[in-house]
Amino acid sequence: MLIDFFYTLRDARIPVTIREFLDLLAALESEVSMLSIDDFYFLARTILVKDEAHYDKFDQAFGKYFRGIDTLFEKRPDIPLDWLEQRLKRELTPEQKAALEKFGYDKLMDRLQELLKEQKERHEGGSKWIGTGGKSPFGNGGYNPEGIRIGGESTHRRAVKVWEQRAFQDYDDQKAIGTRNIKIALRRLRKFARTGLHEELALDDTIRATANNAGYLDLRMQPERKNNIKVLMLLDVGGSMDDHIALTEELFSAARSEFKHLDFYYFHNCVYDYLWKNNHRRHAERFPTMDVLRRYPPDTKLIFVGDATMSPYEILQPGGSVEYNNPEAGAVWMQRFTNTFPKAAWLNPEPEGLWQYRQSIAIMQQLMAGRMFPVTLDGLDRAMRLLSK
Repeated sequence: MLIDFFYTLRDARIPVTIREFLDLLAALESEVSMLSIDDFYFLARTILVKDEAHYDKFDQAFGKYFRGIDTLFEKRPDIPLDWLEQRLKRELTPEQKAALEKFGYDKLMDRLQELLKEQKERHEGGSKWIGTGGKSPFGNGGYNPEGIRIGGESTHRRAVKVWEQRAFQDYDDQKAIGTRNIKIALRRLRKFARTGLHEELALDDTIRATANNAGYLDLRMQPERKNNIKVLMLLDVGGSMDDHIALTEELFSAARSEFKHLDFYYFHNCVYDYLWKNNHRRHAERFPTMDVLRRYPPDTKLIFVGDATMSPYEILQPGGSVEYNNPEAGAVWMQRFTNTFPKAAWLNPEPEGLWQYRQSIAIMQQLMAGRMFPVTLDGLDRAMRLLSK
């Protein structure tokens, strides 16, 4: 009976394999869960979804098939926005709250369908219709011990169903993402190696050695696994990048958390003959760019972060910088960086749909040999895959 569910997931572009589907069926036959709809949801997601980036798509597909998350009914009527706008906040006494009746899940769903057919106008502060600020089980902004929240924000956390809620919306791989999700994406670049003193128990080797030693314990030790990847991050600041401060801060924070060997410098619009680490002392504490190029080994992963939005002259012409008369064009310095560090990528916080309208972005993409990626979960994933090869 779940074959259509399998194809629903495939239609949603979730990479579910037949092997995983058979594992789900085997789990159901073994009765590993109580088989409530919630238990089945978590069981199916655990077995079928191997990447958090697909959680939101799974929620939508699951709701579409079981009519439980994305659509409450086979044909969902539209609820006017005016019905859901709260204009009155009503406070109930503890005695009034205790007196309210619980309908039960099935009665709630049946009653909501009836109201959607009967109700013709907005209601507020009542106990029957879909509305706000009242005792009705349907709507938002009021109180009911067991209801269906439609619109608005959670207040008392008692809803048994939330209209159109998708618990993992931020994991969509086309969404701009927060620090936690950025960390998940950056982990593809981490490369572990065992270095240092032999101070960690090597369990597999110990078992093998003990077996070879007729059962007498033979402890084997190994060095601790450490992430030895080296990352150099160059961040654009000022000007049009002011629109992307929050996202860039999240990216920078995640990178510092994930990479032990991370160094960084700032530039404005394009790299020229000097960089800096402190924006308040950028004119007093400069680092010659040539020294930076010589300081790091060639296996360092180079990551530019910037919107690449500027006048084309700032990239192509000597003296093109908006701040000073640079003796060499920015394109010359870009070529030096990409030649020195073969593993390089550019992360652009500007929405990818706007890139085609920025001549400077096209030039920078050409200088980066096409290695420019948007700051979305999918974009970071592609960038880290490229850098990890």
